[in-house]
Amino acid sequence: MRRTLVLVQIASALGCGGSGLAPEDAAREAGADATIEDATIEDAAARDTDVADAGLDAAVADPWSSGPPLGARRRDDGDVELRVRAPRATRIEVAFFAAAWGESERLRVPMVPDPDGETFALEVEGAALRAAGVDATVYYGLRVWGPNWPYDPAWTPGSELGRLADVDDDGNRMNPNKLLLDPYALEVSHDPITPEVRDFGVYRTDATNRSRDSGPWAPKGVIIPLAARAAPGPGRPARDQVVYEVHVRGLTMQDPTVPEALRGTYAGAAHRARYLRELGVTAIELLPLHETPNDQNDLTPDASGDNYWGYSSLSYFAPDRRYAADRSPGGPTRELRAMVEAFHAEGIEVYVDVVYNHTTEGGATGDAATLLSWRGLDNATFYQLADDPRRYVNGNGVGPNVNVANAVTADLVVDSLRYWHEVIGVDGFRFDLMPISSNGCTRSCFVFAPHELPARIARALARPADGGPGALLIAEPWGLAAGSYQLGNFPEGWLEWNDRYRDTLRRDLNHLGRQEVTPRQLARALEGSPDLFGGANRASLNFVVAHDGFTLADLFRYDVKQNDQPWPYGPSDGGSDQNWSSSHGGHVPTQRTATRTALALLALSAGVPMITGGDEMLRTQRGNNNAYNLDSPGNWLDWSRLDAEAAFHRFTRQLFAFRHAHAALRPRTPWQTGADLDGDGMPQITWLTDWGAPAGASYIDDPGRHFLGFMLDADELGDDVAAILVLYNGWDQPLNVTLPAAPPGTRWRSAADTTPLGDAFGHFHEAPVPTGNPYALGPRGLALLVSADE
Repeated sequence: MRRTLVLVQIASALGCGGSGLAPEDAAREAGADATIEDATIEDAAARDTDVADAGLDAAVADPWSSGPPLGARRRDDGDVELRVRAPRATRIEVAFFAAAWGESERLRVPMVPDPDGETFALEVEGAALRAAGVDATVYYGLRVWGPNWPYDPAWTPGSELGRLADVDDDGNRMNPNKLLLDPYALEVSHDPITPEVRDFGVYRTDATNRSRDSGPWAPKGVIIPLAARAAPGPGRPARDQVVYEVHVRGLTMQDPTVPEALRGTYAGAAHRARYLRELGVTAIELLPLHETPNDQNDLTPDASGDNYWGYSSLSYFAPDRRYAADRSPGGPTRELRAMVEAFHAEGIEVYVDVVYNHTTEGGATGDAATLLSWRGLDNATFYQLADDPRRYVNGNGVGPNVNVANAVTADLVVDSLRYWHEVIGVDGFRFDLMPISSNGCTRSCFVFAPHELPARIARALARPADGGPGALLIAEPWGLAAGSYQLGNFPEGWLEWNDRYRDTLRRDLNHLGRQEVTPRQLARALEGSPDLFGGANRASLNFVVAHDGFTLADLFRYDVKQNDQPWPYGPSDGGSDQNWSSSHGGHVPTQRTATRTALALLALSAGVPMITGGDEMLRTQRGNNNAYNLDSPGNWLDWSRLDAEAAFHRFTRQLFAFRHAHAALRPRTPWQTGADLDGDGMPQITWLTDWGAPAGASYIDDPGRHFLGFMLDADELGDDVAAILVLYNGWDQPLNVTLPAAPPGTRWRSAADTTPLGDAFGHFHEAPVPTGNPYALGPRGLALLVSADE
């Protein structure tokens, strides 16, 4: 893209507006802003970097040589350069502020449209900014005109001069009274809701609010130095990962081992890196870290209107400032990078949940809408419009779909991902409702198009199957639009959350007699769903619970959701009524056995296992299965449970240690039933009946059969032992299981038992199993055996 520059020079300082005024009054205060209409325009060719111009040092590095191609940069000499892409905008002015909120702009400068017809560019000399009183920190926002609101030279903030409509027949919603956040801003000054601005009224375009100047109060871009490229992380293959999903704030808000000032922050999370390594976790997956309106959580005494999970992005580049102990300009970015480095130092990768299917701007009420960023810049480019351009398509259940089928928007998504991977240093991404972000339809429809944005992301970022550089890409493969359930349909380079795995295990453990689950269905889940994820560099992300549902402990403790509790455990609206949970009649030993068995099945399955934060110490939300709005002690990890549930914590650690120690459980390609690739006479995997025989079709397809065993030819799969044997009893009664013969020259040794029988030895031990006797396996129980030399 050819650089088109606007050089702005001001010899003397400009007056500044007062603070503490109502937005419309502050904006109209005389002398509060300066508009530069007759700026000097130069072609980029006349400003070669080898030649000093206007006293600039020719040695100053090109600020666009790395990082995102759009946004704002501050050069070493103090000059500021900006680039904005908005194909439907007719004029963009950049407003500069000396403070984040509460005062009017000090300087406003028009950008120059590039010949490409989409991009606007600007350069402002540092001297001009200093003269306007904008010095140490540069805060900025955009004022935008378009077809529905053409530019009028007499316009000033707070007027309606030039306005034709709030929204036109092409869906344009420009309104220069609404200061807009640059979509490529690397940090954001603050949230839209503050103690002074308690609703979105000033950002709205209804008749009452359209002329109100949001500038003093709107979130602004903060110009920070572009950090150097991050050092690469561990780069493990997906198959070697154990993922720990957790909220960065909830992880340490109640952690007594973390200094109080750091609790709930990026810096606080770094304190738990060693703990996670010792647990056996290889990757921490954090709920969204993009800037989201959550400061209001501190303004309410309960859950009213709160946004805890963070699935409502205000920016796709800026890290959320609320999660930083250092909230100074540049502080959140530095602290987040330091957190990533701390996890890397312990060999742990960092994944981030990202939400590219909707934003925090929400929907519209006829002509009226909220303008914070994308919508006011270029509504029809960034959002998927309905046939009626005043309405939107919503396939995510929250707000208008982000229009990823538009090239400008798709570039934004890829640029965001590359920045977080290459500069912030994160190692992977979990994509919320990814089919909605895979829509090949720009307007009024849904067409799943995995060959478009998902394939492009994979080409740009995907890590090779055997590890190395690149990011792990994890899709949540469903949405709310018709045709958006797409489990197993993402291209090479993608993992997918496997809800079929989740529901199969839940139904088998909790709903036998009410739900039919055949041994074959269970076997497919345990072998990583090869019918869905066969082929190169694709895998199942296995989970039994996730953030949006019951915790592991609650799944086996409650029959139905308990979302109407009082604060701090509720109330929360929504939440699924189809959880396949069970209290098991309130029988605590059965609850405990089923919980251990679920975790054991997860750790012993092919694919990539994921647990949620606190599962290792039986965290509870007291039956709330949709705690999205609870920024409260009832939702934060309770670290006192680490002592109370020390036995379960130890069991979790031992399970993951066993998984890491045995390559047979982490196959590069799916286990092959009946195959004998090393010629030792033992199939790679054998599915077993409770009488020790290979399970034929009549057994494995019988929903009345609730035992399933499997034996792996482990050394064929690169393991140090000859064989691994797993026995699972889904019955509510004990079984005497006949063991298959161990490989020649070996005998079976017990490694783990999840039933009360294992209480005496902590459910993990190494002991010989008497030959010739059946194995007594309790209800809902699992036994793990390995072969050892006689």
